[in-house]
Amino acid sequence: MKLPTVQLVRQTAPQLTVADVAAETRRAWLESSLAKRLKPGMRIAVGCGSRGIKNYLTIAKATIDALKELGVKPFVVAAMGSHGGATPEGQRGLLASYQIDEAHLGVEIRTDMDAVTIGTNSWGEPVWWDKNALEADGVVTVSRVKPHTDFRGTIESGVVKMAVIGLGKRLGADQHHRWGYRGLRDMMIESVKVIIDKTPFLGGLAILENANEETAKLEVVDRDALLNREPILLEDARKLMGRLPFAALDVLIVGECGKNYSGAGMDPNVVGRLLIEASPEMELEAAKPRIVRIGCVDISPESHGNGTGIGISDLTTNRALDSIWKVPFNMNNLTARFLWRSKLPIAFNTDRECIEMCVETCWQPIPEKLKFAMIPNTLEVAELWVSPALAAEARTMDGLEVVGDAREIPFDVYGKWQQETMFPHSVRGRRTGGH
Repeated sequence: MKLPTVQLVRQTAPQLTVADVAAETRRAWLESSLAKRLKPGMRIAVGCGSRGIKNYLTIAKATIDALKELGVKPFVVAAMGSHGGATPEGQRGLLASYQIDEAHLGVEIRTDMDAVTIGTNSWGEPVWWDKNALEADGVVTVSRVKPHTDFRGTIESGVVKMAVIGLGKRLGADQHHRWGYRGLRDMMIESVKVIIDKTPFLGGLAILENANEETAKLEVVDRDALLNREPILLEDARKLMGRLPFAALDVLIVGECGKNYSGAGMDPNVVGRLLIEASPEMELEAAKPRIVRIGCVDISPESHGNGTGIGISDLTTNRALDSIWKVPFNMNNLTARFLWRSKLPIAFNTDRECIEMCVETCWQPIPEKLKFAMIPNTLEVAELWVSPALAAEARTMDGLEVVGDAREIPFDVYGKWQQETMFPHSVRGRRTGGH
């Protein structure tokens, strides 16, 4: 099959950016109302665990240093629900992959999975919380606020979710996910009220990122303001997040699915597919852009075998499916209970076959009209390669720049897409040195 030539399109809209991340993190903590709750000598648990945060080590280290400057004794607790196979070793390994470890932070890292019941929420359900956190004098989180991949609500991903699901460990994650999206959208807020009332939880650092995955805003939110302030920060994050610039695509090729890019592997907010069981109205609401066929050729090694979200794509490769490890994959998906997204798609021996079949089955038989795009993952969408039909559309749109000349899609002699040469600045490109 003759595949389309592709041309680079760059999103150029100005982005809000924090110039000095470490200094701004320090300022956010020291000037916050939360700081007034801290007394010298207090043992403060710092919940960490969010994936895909730019400058995560810098922010975590600056948080630890600021807390020490305030006279307290910080240590880190894993706030990751059931990730890492829901084992202490798995969660320690995941944190270490973000350089959140003793060597880089200079404080103890606790990844025990023990959780205790602290009370009952308004649904009559027990609320679980990390035992190490509960025994501390105070608890804060380092959390990215962003639209969630599983539901729409006034509060989605952020400080509240990390306090409830992350610090709830496997039991807390299971408790809420067993209710489906209602357990996240509705019950999570009721559970955090119990946490605020019954635990030493103090609040958290909210991190917002722009469309280029750069730190855009840092704000410490006190527990007393949390339920009013986080919805405002969520709307700010929604406006800042990276998106595909086109309303409709016939084909989208994604280089890598991965937990380091999105909790859903591929962000439904980017590809327009929620795939929530028994919730067609949510699927329709989220379907922007409209994409007929999605192909994903690989799973990132940073996912540690967790291929969650591979089912958001229609077609994939045998290489991607072979990289899935059954234990973390099953644990994460059975706990989350969003199963449609991880049904295994039809797979092919080579990337080229996968991409060709995406084009063959996309319902657009006229090559000149084919709306075809390629991205490295759903987190890094500031640059994408597109077919001539989309390049022509991009030239008429504000905030888009068409760069250079059209080229053939590069494959090696085995039919593997050489995506590193097209996206040298992506996570994969940096991992492989751009080749």
